[in-house]
Amino acid sequence: MGTKVTAELVKRLRDRTGVGMAKCKKALDESNGDIEQAIDFLRKAGMASAVKKEERETNEGSIGFAENDTAIVFVEVNAETDFVTQNERFKSFVSSVAETALSAKAKDVESLSQAAVAGGSQTVEEMRVDQVQSMGENIQLKRVLFREKNSNASYGTYSHMGGKIVCAAEITGGSGHDALAKDIAMHIAAEAPDYLVPDEVPADVRSREEDVARAQVQGKPENIIDKIVEGKLRSFYEQVCLVHQKFVKDPSQTITQVVKAAGQDLELTWFLRWQIGE
Repeated sequence: MGTKVTAELVKRLRDRTGVGMAKCKKALDESNGDIEQAIDFLRKAGMASAVKKEERETNEGSIGFAENDTAIVFVEVNAETDFVTQNERFKSFVSSVAETALSAKAKDVESLSQAAVAGGSQTVEEMRVDQVQSMGENIQLKRVLFREKNSNASYGTYSHMGGKIVCAAEITGGSGHDALAKDIAMHIAAEAPDYLVPDEVPADVRSREEDVARAQVQGKPENIIDKIVEGKLRSFYEQVCLVHQKFVKDPSQTITQVVKAAGQDLELTWFLRWQIGE
């Protein structure tokens, strides 16, 4: 009688091998829940090099993206060294993964791993294992984000430092403003906002900023303290909220002012900033 194959056991095998969840489940089923036998099963299936190498940490990588008229997708692929991430074969792999994520409408790493590579006969997981074996490094899919496009919006994407930072912006209220959206994506890369608008700032973060501000002005009349705290919160929002940040290409205007100057009906409604290793 073997060990029951639980989701936790499958995850442990994936953590040790880097092999996809579905194949880990199959290996454990074939091995009656014995994790060491399951590893041998995966090795015998041609993944020996992958199992060995995937114990190594993956701190480098590249973020790829792909888009069409209806959607945009982002993927982060990690490796051990910058040397490998600069390799043209690795770059081609990242590009293939992004295109596959777009065509498969992949919403998570597991579904992306099992998707058939766009224009090929392998799954993404099978292709990843090939990359591990040919490049001699652990290569992992870290995350994927698939976003449907709004037909009444404009999109801009910006890749910085060879894909180590990738940013995107969505401007709703009309099409034809992709250039402005890309300028804002470049701003996002430089200024690294944490939130889109003040309403997104968590209550505990806002409360902490208020407490710090009040502690800095003790002893003043209460009405004065309230005004000072309000001013300090505004300054905080100008630092962390994209819509209130000063535009890097024209610091005399906020991001909101820049967007409204392009059209009063326009509004910045979404942004993304991914950085390798987050």
